[in-house]
Amino acid sequence: MPTSRFRAIRALVLAAGVAACGGGAPDGSGLAGTVAIDGSSTVFPILEAVVEEFQLENRGVRVTVGISGTGGGFRRFCAGEIDVADASRPITEAERRSCTENGVEFTAVPIARDGLSIVGNAENDWARCLTLEELRAIWAPASSVTSWADVRADFPAEKIELYGPGPSSGTFDYFTETVNGERGASRPDYQASEDDNVLVQGVLGDRFALGYFGFAYFREHADRLVGIAVDSGAGCVQPTDETIEDGTYAPLSRPLFIYVNHRAAARPEVAAFLRYALRHAPDLIPATGYVPLTAEQYAEQVAALGAITQGEV
Repeated sequence: MPTSRFRAIRALVLAAGVAACGGGAPDGSGLAGTVAIDGSSTVFPILEAVVEEFQLENRGVRVTVGISGTGGGFRRFCAGEIDVADASRPITEAERRSCTENGVEFTAVPIARDGLSIVGNAENDWARCLTLEELRAIWAPASSVTSWADVRADFPAEKIELYGPGPSSGTFDYFTETVNGERGASRPDYQASEDDNVLVQGVLGDRFALGYFGFAYFREHADRLVGIAVDSGAGCVQPTDETIEDGTYAPLSRPLFIYVNHRAAARPEVAAFLRYALRHAPDLIPATGYVPLTAEQYAEQVAALGAITQGEV
C-alpha cells in the first residue's frame, strides 16, 4: 500500500466519483447515501483500504472516515453522531452506559489482529529487546527513568525521548493497562498524539527516541525504524504476522474492532459497506500491514451482521 495512504492527519473523506454521480445519486449498484465512521488511527488504514475499493463499485455512496482516536470515536458513536466506530480496544463500561442512555444499540465486530509495536530510531544499536519490567519502569506514572542508562547500565547515558499515543487513543489504553497494570496510568512527560503518523515522524527524527504504536505503522517504515522485541518471560519476541496470529507476541497482540450501530446497519448502504468490509477483509488487510482473522471467523461475523440488519439482535 502506498505510503501516502498512511499520512492522513485529519478526517478523510473518500468520495471518489460521487460528484460525477450527482452528489450521491444512485449508480449501477443501486445504492446511495452516506456512511459515517470515526475512531482509531490504528484501525484507520484498514477502513481506508475498504472504503477506497467499496466506492469504486458503489459511487453513489459517500463514506467518511475520521481519526479522532478510539475514545473520541466512541464519544461520537454513543451520541448517535456516526454509524460505525473503529476501535483498537473493547468499549469500556462507562462508554457502554453512554450508548445505552442515548438509545444506541450496537454490536462489536472483530476485523483484524495487531501487535502493538515498541520502536526505536534506526541508529539505535543498543536496545534490541526490552522486558516488560523495563517497559514498566520507563512508562510508569512515577517513573524516574530519564536516560537509556537508567534502563540498563550498558545503555547510552543519553536522555530518552518518548513518543506515544494520547489519552483518547485505544492504543494508549491497551498499553497502559497491559504494561502498567491500569488503564490510563502513564508518565505524562512524553510527546503524545492520537495520530500514529506524528509518532512515526517523531521517532524517525531522534536517535534516542523510544515509541509505541500499531504494527502497520512500524511495518510501513521498517526500513527506517528499529523494532524492539519484548520479553514477557518466555524470551525476546518480535511482532510478526506469525507471532501476532498465534499470540506468542505476548502480551501486546490484540484484536481490532468495528462497532456497528444497529439502527444504522438497517440502512442498505451501511449494511452493504459492512458486508463488503468483512467479505474482502482477508484480501485487503494484509496490504495494510495488519493480520487478518481466519476465513471461518469472518464468515461468523457476516452471519452476525445478517442478524443485525434483519433486526434479530
